[in-house]
Amino acid sequence: MGDNVYKFIELVGTSTESWEKATANAVEMAGESLRDLRVAEVSELDVQIEEGKIVAYRTKVKLSFKIHKVD
Repeated sequence: MGDNVYKFIELVGTSTESWEKATANAVEMAGESLRDLRVAEVSELDVQIEEGKIVAYRTKVKLSFKIHKVD
């Protein structure tokens, strides 16, 4: 087993249902173009409000994935 290298990116996921769904949306979308996702850390939660009502839940997610050598 060799040494590994990981990269972190920050994403903002959104959902009209919940913070959990917003987080899942961010991770699932990242998984469509990145391999070997490792850890997702939620660093901020907020909501978007219109006319006194919550219309969207938002999560800021710090996501790590493994970097692979190109042969």
